[in-house]
Parts: sequence; C-alpha cells; structure tokens
Amino acid sequence: MSRLSFASDYMEGAHEAILSRLREINYEKMQGYGTDPLSEQAREKIRSACGCPEADVFFLVGGTQTNATVISALLRSYEGVVAAVSGHISTHEAGAIELGGHKVLTLPEHEGKITAADLRELLVRFETDEARDHLVRPGMVYVSQPTESGTLYSLRELREISAVCREYGLPLYLDGARLAYALACPSNDVSLQELAELCDVFYIGGTKCGALFGEAVVIPKRGFIPHFFTIMKQHGALLAKGWLLGLQFDVLFTDGLYLKVGKAAIAAAGRIRATLREYGYQLCWDTPANQVFVILENAQMKRLAESVEFSFWEKYDATHTVIRLAASWATTEEDTEKLLVVLKENVV
Repeated sequence: MSRLSFASDYMEGAHEAILSRLREINYEKMQGYGTDPLSEQAREKIRSACGCPEADVFFLVGGTQTNATVISALLRSYEGVVAAVSGHISTHEAGAIELGGHKVLTLPEHEGKITAADLRELLVRFETDEARDHLVRPGMVYVSQPTESGTLYSLRELREISAVCREYGLPLYLDGARLAYALACPSNDVSLQELAELCDVFYIGGTKCGALFGEAVVIPKRGFIPHFFTIMKQHGALLAKGWLLGLQFDVLFTDGLYLKVGKAAIAAAGRIRATLREYGYQLCWDTPANQVFVILENAQMKRLAESVEFSFWEKYDATHTVIRLAASWATTEEDTEKLLVVLKENVV
C-alpha cells in the first residue's frame, strides 16, 4: 500500500477549474511574456481584490525565483534584507539571496515572526554605529504570511512593522507563498486590501495554493520598481508562455476562488492538530494554518514513516525530531481520516 502523503502542499497538480479552463483554450494562440488578454484580465481581478486599481501586477513561476528577483530589484549593491533568522530566505533558499549579492540580516524570531521593537533596535543600532559606512546597510524588510513556522502575523503586528519601515524609508516585502491558507484561517485578521495598504510589495502564492505553478507579485504603487519587467527578464523569470500564469490567476480570482481554496487544508490541519493533542503528542508550535509541526521520539518517527510521508524539519534533541505534516487545497477527508487512524495507532 502506498504511503499517505502529507509532506507538503505542492504535491498535487492543480485545481480542476484551472485544468478545465486550460483545456478550453489550449489551442488558442496567445501573445507571449504575459502581454496576453488573459493575463491582463487576471491583473484587473487582482487589483480589484486588493483594492488598489493602479497596482502593478507581474506573474512569475516560483517562490524562490520571485524572492530573488524582487529583493534584487529593491536593493542597492551595499544593502541587505532584514528577515527573521528562521525566515524562508534565510534558511530554505540555498543562499539564493546571497548569490544575488545581498546579505540577509537576521533578527530574532518569535514563533517565526519578527517584532517592530526588534526591527527598530536593529535600525537604531546601525544608524548610531560609527563604523556604519563599513557595514551592510539595511535596505528592506522581508516577512511571510504564514511564517516559516506556520504562524500568522496579526494586523496589529504588521501595522507596527510597516510603521517602522516607513519611518526609516525601508520597503516592506511580504512573501505570500501560502497566502491562501492564511486568508482561510478563522483566526486571520489581515485582508488582501490591508496587505496592499501596509506592504510596498507582496506576492500572492499560486504554486502551493491550487495552481500548477506561479506567483503574482503585487506592487500597490505603480512604478515603485521601475522596469520590473526587464529585471524579470534578466533573472530568467519571464515566462515565454506567460498566458499560462495569467490563466491560472484569472481562474483563482474568479468568484472568490482564492479565498476559498485553502479552506479544506485548514479544516484538515485542524483535525490533525486536535487528534495529536488528544493522544498526547507534543506540538512544536501552535500553528493555525495548514502546516502542523510535531515533536516525535525518533523510533516513533521511524514507525510513522512506514505509512506516512512527512517533512523532516529539525532535530529537537538527541532522541527527538520535529516533523511537519502539511495539508493542501487538495487534501481529502478520506486521506485525513486515514492519517488520524495512523496517528492513534502510533502513540508511544
């Protein structure tokens, strides 16, 4: 019997509505590089959903590519990007940002998040350092929603961070690779409109949220990054068949699908967390979104791996490991029920 797959949220193909639309127009001739009518239609729908009719919207293929392209476009050669020490660009992108010539300046993480107070302290420390002209200058701030630890920034927290960024003239960039799952969380209080208000750039994730691939970069202030189209081309981030990206986001932003697509994952993850708690498992973080982080004794982890695919996260100590169970937009109730049975049987 094949193992249950809860390793990540990009294991499946795409939402049926996307595949259906692709079949409908598969043989139509479309202009390249996102200059097609479908892509422009998707841009207009995203602008409307974000409440910023003048926004620039660009479609890229994947998350690391998007982060590297945006960060490179925003920073000067002597600047770095501020992020949580556990942030995705600091841990799980194989040094992609440093490869582009920019240092990741890390802040302490608090359940995956940075705080406005820590950010202000870093900026004050830099500005008052007599050797600052010899140092990498903080040039922008990176956050993600959800965070790398699966937690959510509250509206208050984002407002505080945004206020510090604007006081110091630093762009705030939000990585939304899993944004659909954040938006589907009952505990979330941050809307797309508020992201557009508080962030200088953010992206709406598709790859992990029902699309075959693709991320939509939203720049609320038109022209904030001049010549971004050309910068994408330089980074190999300009897809010739750009209409494939436009089509997917056009579907995701029709009839509010993007706001609905993460709900199945949130429901599944909630049931998984409840079962883990019921049977005495130790959760590493109390995460409200689609990722569940649990601490397992190593022998227990080995037994679980016989029937379930999961992600190794980190060693907890010599005898315990943190693993991640991830639900997705396509997670079925049947597979969730099977996982719950396995978890009950695997109790130490």
